[in-house]
Amino acid sequence: MGLNNSEAGESNSRLSKNQIRTIHAAHRRETAQREAKMVGDHGQRLLNHFAEGSEVGVEAIDPELVLVDPDTEEANLFRIAALLWSVPVSRGFGRRMRFLVRDRSNQKLIGLLALGSPVFNLSPRDNWIGWTVRDREERLVNVMDAFVIGAVPPYSQLIGGKLVAALIGSGEVSQHFERRYGLKRGIISGKLKRAKLVLVTTTSALGHSSLYNRLRLPGLIEFHRLGTTNGWGHFQVPDSIFNQMRRLLELGGHKYASGYRYGDGPNWRLRVAREALERIGLDGNVMRHGIRREVYGVPLTENWREYLLGEDDDAILERPTVKEIADACIERWLLPRSKRRPQFRAWKRGDTWRLITQAIEP
Repeated sequence: MGLNNSEAGESNSRLSKNQIRTIHAAHRRETAQREAKMVGDHGQRLLNHFAEGSEVGVEAIDPELVLVDPDTEEANLFRIAALLWSVPVSRGFGRRMRFLVRDRSNQKLIGLLALGSPVFNLSPRDNWIGWTVRDREERLVNVMDAFVIGAVPPYSQLIGGKLVAALIGSGEVSQHFERRYGLKRGIISGKLKRAKLVLVTTTSALGHSSLYNRLRLPGLIEFHRLGTTNGWGHFQVPDSIFNQMRRLLELGGHKYASGYRYGDGPNWRLRVAREALERIGLDGNVMRHGIRREVYGVPLTENWREYLLGEDDDAILERPTVKEIADACIERWLLPRSKRRPQFRAWKRGDTWRLITQAIEP
């Protein structure tokens, strides 16, 4: 039975995380199967980048951020690791920075972190900041969205996802942003802008987030819960059907058919789907899946709000290093977890390979 709009809006409170994973399953399977050839060509070699539990010395964990460039070994490793996620991993939109989080102590992969252009309209974020439409147009360039955050086994069993998430606040991330996007011409305004990364947002994938909830390291980083999304989305539309929707709009000369422009971002797919459905006589509101995702904000400077409101002309980014954040995370989360649940030491690379191959099965 389908949900009407009010029921869809309330449905998230009745859905377990496993039920939400099931809703995502078809899209995840379609996305994963596109990686089958890459896994066949490179999988066994890339598997060596994943740790066994016996290779992880928790006190010795020493993360580094490795920036991922297209068409490299690191890019293939990012793609194969993303197959371990229980929901499809987006490729991101607009500006993008993808990182491998690698453990220097054993040269194995801890997890993945990726930042991309934020959604233009996001009410919890905009209300929290206090933005007008004009404010947002002028200063959204100083915000990024973390669209991939997480650890791979066996680090995930040690709450390594909190470590990866906390690294958003590192000076190294800010420096990479400055080098790549510090001076860019705005696509909407056409003005040359000196961007500073003063705020990162992220949304939970499965409703309530145990990963971001209460993620706080005093003096280093804090995740603030801003509210929830309204439960609209497009993940339930497979790419095969979405491409037919684009073709329908193309035949009618609609502007959405040719692609998205900056300012639409991820909402482009949703707008295509709604417009196509309405053109064949269906209610575009069926795109309201009802999964309300939590929205979090991570400020990176003390005067972030004043800067984003245009009240301050400068924002001083004095961020802690990856090592400083990692040491705090290991002490706060990873070491206690390793003592409570030493079962992580039994994890084998074959277990990781099994999860990867299961993901790409037809």
